[in-house]
Amino acid sequence: MTDRLIDSGYRVLAVDLPGHGHSPRDAESSVSAAADAVVQTVHASVPGPLTVALGHSYGGSVLAAAVSRLRPRTAVYVDAGMFIQGGQDRRALIEQYEQDRRLRSQREWLRRTRPYYDERAINAEADAANRFDPATMAAVSVGDDVCWEPEPGSIVVRARPSDWITEESAKRLTLRGVHVRDIPGAAHTVWYSHLNEFVEALPEVFTA
Repeated sequence: MTDRLIDSGYRVLAVDLPGHGHSPRDAESSVSAAADAVVQTVHASVPGPLTVALGHSYGGSVLAAAVSRLRPRTAVYVDAGMFIQGGQDRRALIEQYEQDRRLRSQREWLRRTRPYYDERAINAEADAANRFDPATMAAVSVGDDVCWEPEPGSIVVRARPSDWITEESAKRLTLRGVHVRDIPGAAHTVWYSHLNEFVEALPEVFTA
């Protein structure tokens, strides 16, 4: 997807959220804290107005918390859950995320379970899993519940069916003035399995 954005004339800034990639670990992290870090990074890196902001999965929750300060021309939320349940057990979550991290770091497991991944995607996923910090992500779900709604005029792209955005949620978003676009049969990481369809669903972002 990055190549498609560059081909459309964008300068692309890929942000590691806390506990992801090379960003610092934070055992007391929250959506608000991650949003603060994203805003600080973007403002330090982008000299002018932000054209497009795109958040996928948990990154969509973070974008929703940051969007009023980022003020992009176009905000895109990709298969992002609109509710994070708080009050969960930290130790159990860390164990769960660690098990998932170990699986996703194994390239052979990814080849078996993600047949739509090419080798570039497999390597990216495995490297990301190796750098993922379970304690940071677990911290997000041990505090209060977090709910968010995309602002009217923004775009939601979801896999269909989606484990994150239900049919009821999609209808409610549409009534609020959010543009909801479905990609039938897509994986949660939509552009890995249906890149061309993802690009076609966002004519406001991608140019021919």
